[in-house]
Amino acid sequence: MADVTTGKTEVGHEVLAAVLQIRNGTLQVLLWQRAQQPDSGRWALPGGRLGATEDVQTSVLRQLADKVDLREIAHIEQLGVFSAPDRVPGVRLVATAFLGLVPCDADPTVPEDTRWHPVAELPPTAFDHAAIVRDGRDRLRAKLSYTNLGFALAPAEFSVSALRDLYVTALGHPVSATNLQRVLARRGVLVPTGATAPPGPAGGRPAALFRFAERQLRVTDASAVLRPSHAADAASGPAPPLVTIRCQPDPRAR
Repeated sequence: MADVTTGKTEVGHEVLAAVLQIRNGTLQVLLWQRAQQPDSGRWALPGGRLGATEDVQTSVLRQLADKVDLREIAHIEQLGVFSAPDRVPGVRLVATAFLGLVPCDADPTVPEDTRWHPVAELPPTAFDHAAIVRDGRDRLRAKLSYTNLGFALAPAEFSVSALRDLYVTALGHPVSATNLQRVLARRGVLVPTGATAPPGPAGGRPAALFRFAERQLRVTDASAVLRPSHAADAASGPAPPLVTIRCQPDPRAR
């Protein structure tokens, strides 16, 4: 029997993942290039049809492992349901989308048709996938400001300045290292390791290394505390350029 509102006789269900990682100083998303119509040659989010015996999160983790060989997921959460009747041609397809995060020191090997792309400079994308990527970026930015979600972007150990660079890249606006340390210390989410980072080329005092107290999501504030200060931005002029993040791949991630 045809759907009374669309005239389509079948409705399918797929799962999609907007997997984000900070790579080479930019926030990037994992996409694969479609080889068949519709939208042949365009770039798409990894995913696929929901299995008959799967829940949506089990399905998306399986799809990531099977199709793009990605297992280094530090955090995954449901992003939303995309159900516009015409979001894809042909059979109506409802998508449950997820946000996935990979630590910056992981360097997973992906298939030849799969690449990381800067979120700010997406290639031609399939269907409504660009909108899903933007929703994933916005969800990440929002949660960084009132949870401990930075654990999913950071390596196991880091200096405060290196963590600040990760936050700046993800949030898209300047963040003071001093303010970030104050906020995170008040939340109780950072733990000193007792170790220090190797000195840089200019020498100087070695930076103390920290780790996240927990590597699972926890709400830490009742409201956002890392929002950009528009008054400060107007007074100080254009924001400074982002610093290149020194986050080396962990050889254990392969």
